[in-house]
Amino acid sequence: MKQSAAEIIREYGPFPGVDCVHGVSFDGRQVWMATGSRLDAFDPDTGEMLRPLHIAADAGTAFDGEYLFQIAETVIRKIDPKTGQVLATIPAPGDGDDSGLAWAEGSLWVGQHSGRRIHQIDPRTGAVLRTIETDRFVTGVTWVDGELWHGTWENNESDVRRIDPSSGEVLERLEMPAGTGVTGLESDGRDRFFCGGGDSPKVRSIRRPSGAQA
Repeated sequence: MKQSAAEIIREYGPFPGVDCVHGVSFDGRQVWMATGSRLDAFDPDTGEMLRPLHIAADAGTAFDGEYLFQIAETVIRKIDPKTGQVLATIPAPGDGDDSGLAWAEGSLWVGQHSGRRIHQIDPRTGAVLRTIETDRFVTGVTWVDGELWHGTWENNESDVRRIDPSSGEVLERLEMPAGTGVTGLESDGRDRFFCGGGDSPKVRSIRRPSGAQA
């Protein structure tokens, strides 16, 4: 297993009216962050806050190329990001223990926090297609270039780790500085991860290691 300190590239926030950040996602232009009663967005180049969507957003966030998906309590809502309209609702597999959310391969991938699992689910029905067991609390979840990464935050320690999607084996760990939690996690599709700042009103970008696949 590879292990190294996370390289923090940039810190965004604190943001006005934001107490903490839950899920994060990236639509190619703006970073979305779940902040409780809203889905806020900001420009990752300037850090400027953009138009919010007023919808319950207390855990993971994902983007499928057209629509946002947002966990709130025990459901996942499909949202039109242009209007904020809820287009569909499906049950979340963790029954309230749900954390991170990602879109990949036509499926949603849902972290189950204290259950230490990641579920692949059908985005139309919520049916669980498969489950990956992990050995730490799961916060954010993201896929990039065929790699599955998830955030952890347990016993005041936090990291971002790459795992084998078939076995759950940890392949690589990026350790966050002491006192720096990771909640939401999202790749920009290239060399950055966006990390929700735990119980702080911040988002951090960290460098994705090059040549990470094994």
